Amino acid sequence: MKTVKVLFRHITGFGRDSILTPLWMIGEVACEMIIPLLMATLIDQGVERGDMSVIARTSGIMIAVALCGLTFGCLGSVFGSRAATGIAKNLRQDQYDNIQTFSFASIDRFSTPSLVTRLTTDVMNIQNAYMMILRMVPRAFSSLIIAMCMAFVVSGTMALIYLGAVVVLGVVLGVLMNIAAKYYRQAFPEYDAMNESVEENVTAIRAVKAFAREPMQINVFKVTSKRIYDIFMKAELVLSSVDPIIQITVWGCLLLISWVGSHLIVQNQLTTGDLTSLLMYCMNILMSLVMLSMTIVMITMSAASARRIAEVLDEKDDMPVAAHPVETVADGSIEFSHVSFAYPVVKLSENDPAAKRRAEATRQLITKGPENVLTDINLTIPSGSVVGIIGGTGSSKSTLVNLIPRLYDVTGGSLKVGGVDVRDYDRNVLRDKVAVVLQNNVLFSGTILSNMRWGKPDATVEDCKRVCAIACADEFVDRLLDGYEAKVEQGGQNFSGGQKQRLCIARALLKDPKVLILDDSTSAVDTGTDAKIRRSFASQMPDVTKIIIAQRISSIQDADMIIVLDDGRISGVGTHDELVRSNEIYRTIVDLQTRGGGDFDEEQFAQLSDTNTAIASGAHSDTVDTNDDKEAR
Repeated sequence: MKTVKVLFRHITGFGRDSILTPLWMIGEVACEMIIPLLMATLIDQGVERGDMSVIARTSGIMIAVALCGLTFGCLGSVFGSRAATGIAKNLRQDQYDNIQTFSFASIDRFSTPSLVTRLTTDVMNIQNAYMMILRMVPRAFSSLIIAMCMAFVVSGTMALIYLGAVVVLGVVLGVLMNIAAKYYRQAFPEYDAMNESVEENVTAIRAVKAFAREPMQINVFKVTSKRIYDIFMKAELVLSSVDPIIQITVWGCLLLISWVGSHLIVQNQLTTGDLTSLLMYCMNILMSLVMLSMTIVMITMSAASARRIAEVLDEKDDMPVAAHPVETVADGSIEFSHVSFAYPVVKLSENDPAAKRRAEATRQLITKGPENVLTDINLTIPSGSVVGIIGGTGSSKSTLVNLIPRLYDVTGGSLKVGGVDVRDYDRNVLRDKVAVVLQNNVLFSGTILSNMRWGKPDATVEDCKRVCAIACADEFVDRLLDGYEAKVEQGGQNFSGGQKQRLCIARALLKDPKVLILDDSTSAVDTGTDAKIRRSFASQMPDVTKIIIAQRISSIQDADMIIVLDDGRISGVGTHDELVRSNEIYRTIVDLQTRGGGDFDEEQFAQLSDTNTAIASGAHSDTVDTNDDKEAR
């Protein structure tokens, strides 16, 4: 039933085609059913009597009927293709549109490869199934019913042979189709796993080659592909038995009809033309059963796809919308009041073997710690202040800042921006004024300018140059041959990590935010550039609240407020000097980074460079002297 619901919800714009296609197919079948009767007339009244006028007239009528049937068939094909491709278009578009509304919690419920499979392979299955439902099902059913009725009209005795064959063949095919369908239902979740393997390998192909792990990746894909092969082989082996069963039934019916028919002809109870028409009806009936069996398999396959598509279409935004949303963010002040957060539980289908494997892998990674990843967070951040956040891996730094633009909803307490609870804002307004540069810097195919305009669609080139100067991105953009029109490859692969980070920061600044969140977004730039970016923030954006998540002490030591997180709780809040004196975790981090091989600020880096240059010059002088001595000797 879910398949039917999904189809009917998405035939908008193609309802007329969906109605006319079965009518054209029934018209084609009606023409095909007339031809055996005309053939009987041609043989009995024309050939056997030698009446050329009957032969000519009947042949002309047969040609006209055949042309009508051909026309109906072509129209059915055109209208059916339009309806099937149309519903596929609607399904793809509606899925894609709904995915854009997903919250982060909704995104967590689906893997990216799974969504890709649902938008491609699953939609294609629905398209093929709908085409068969519109064309093959009406054709097969009408052909079966009409042929059976015509057979009873010609000879009730002979028609009983058909009826027995239909019953036997229907039962056998039904059993086999049910077995094959079970295997097909298992196959599609495996496509998710295969696509996941392909996406992971292609995305990380540079790492694969750097570690020379191509053989391992090939083996991973081979194992996944082998699982799909095994499933389809089982299904195909079951279906391979359909052909011999049909062949035995067809030839058995033909022999039985010929043997019984010959006796009836001898007894003058049947004519030669009638026997010919009965043989043609026999082929129609049995071929109709074959078409129905194949249609049932396709519909069964598409039912699994329809359930998966319906999961995407039925996924609703779990973030409630305020009755009267606030349309303005007053300032960049932020207040956490007893905030707690726990990630939603991802529910996976028990009938999805690939999902069960992912669930088991996830279960093994979950610790026995508290359910909340953030617990009782209390913070007040004045507008325009610079806030640093530091903590160990897994201390929920990113989770904390993701709550501010309401990428997730708090599960306890309240969070206010500009004095208003984030749940009371229009989300687009809130996210427009709370700019986030995430850990994974993403650039899209196009140009530097088109990427910049993600932050502000109507931004001028001068606007882009201004924010690139603040983010220190102008240093390399101005050196590019095409400047701001330089091409950006998919994912920004033609730029270094530091360049991508600076472009992403500039893109966020174009939004003219009240709050700017940098989630470890300068980790790939050198400390000198990092310091220049922070100085630009201070001079160019004094009224913007800047929240910086960093692993380097040098990136946050000058902040107005530094927050130390530990296991989802606030371990300490204060300035650099205050935390060095009062917080053991922060003091340990400072010691580790400043005691040998630690971080360097811009001046220390310059001093070190001068020292290295002097050492290198001295070494070179020593080498020259030594060579001169050798020549003298």
